Amino acid sequence: MEVTVSALGAIIGLIISIILIFRKVPAFYSLFIGALAGGIIGGASLVETVTLMTEGAQGMVTSILRILAAGVLAGVLIQTGAAASIAQAIIKSLGKNRALLALSIATMILTFVGVFIDIAVITVAPIALEIGRELGYSRMSILLAMIGGGKSGNIMSPNPNAIAVSDGFGAPLTQVMLAGVLPAIIGLLVTAFLAKMVVNRGSKISLNIENEESHTELPLLWKSLSGPVIAILLLALRPIFNIVVDPMIALPLGGIVGLIILGQFKHMTKYIEYGLSKMIGVAIILLGTGLIAGVITNSNLGDLLVSSINSLGLPAYILAPLAGIFMSAATASTTSGSAVGSAVFGKTILASGVSPISGAAMLHAGATVLDHLPHGSFFHATAGSVTMDFKERLKLISFESLVGLSLTIVSTIIYGVLGL
Repeated sequence: MEVTVSALGAIIGLIISIILIFRKVPAFYSLFIGALAGGIIGGASLVETVTLMTEGAQGMVTSILRILAAGVLAGVLIQTGAAASIAQAIIKSLGKNRALLALSIATMILTFVGVFIDIAVITVAPIALEIGRELGYSRMSILLAMIGGGKSGNIMSPNPNAIAVSDGFGAPLTQVMLAGVLPAIIGLLVTAFLAKMVVNRGSKISLNIENEESHTELPLLWKSLSGPVIAILLLALRPIFNIVVDPMIALPLGGIVGLIILGQFKHMTKYIEYGLSKMIGVAIILLGTGLIAGVITNSNLGDLLVSSINSLGLPAYILAPLAGIFMSAATASTTSGSAVGSAVFGKTILASGVSPISGAAMLHAGATVLDHLPHGSFFHATAGSVTMDFKERLKLISFESLVGLSLTIVSTIIYGVLGL
């Protein structure tokens, strides 16, 4: 449809969405209202605006289907106790002398194999609280260790955020995951350093912390790893043998085979329903993302941003990490930030000469910088996992941002400055 919305209208629509999200209006309706207002203010008629919104939402269908399919693997990992088994094995193997690093690695591995970052933190939290109590570490240090590890794992995972940037830039999911490996390693080291800095800052963990772990008898480690390993191997067939297995097939198939190996196939319906319930909220938000993306992508905002970057003498690739940072701040979500950023700015970034993998990697890393702001659910879910009050949780934001910034800087150096 040949309709061009003004950059001013697109910006106003985005600002309206952000304000409504801050005001606790459900994200889908915030994005819906922002898209509608942005289109009309930007010069499109009501009919044209609705058409742009509809086309934008249709563009998200592939990502949504893949994300809903990924719920099978996520549900199996969480409900069978496989995620907790993986976490405990890592922490036991590294010992309490490297407790903070162990917590970071455990959360990183869980997000890497397909567990949502907030669920990964909640899974590891009972073990972290016990370790923190015994060693006298503050809540801030153990929560930062888990969050930093989760952010590192998130940029090399088959999670919804990776699926969104993969689809937005037309890059294979496996290559998007591989592009996050080196930045993730650096991010893990930065996390360990920062977590050590705050071991005596903030409140200590009291003696009466209850262990909320629901799995009394966890499955064997090799069985726990079977599902994600199979899923990743199936995805790896494309770059290794040029055999394409779509994530829509690989992720649920890995979950089902893992469930069989775990000997809990009889609970399949219950577990995949749980996984689906975790993905539905993300799918709805992505529909809203598509609505506003349809308006913004048909505006001249992208051209305006590129010309602004050029006038400042900045390289064109800098738009990719900046898009991830700004959109994650607007939505307080890695997934939504990645989806909005790639849908709105993906074509502009690619048109500037940046390769699909490079653009996806930089934007994906940028989406971890401010995804933990208080207007999102991650902020509150992670605070609750270690019984941290609101004021203390606010003090952790700057440290989390430093972890995300380290991921972004490394990714930008590799895929932007060096152009690898």
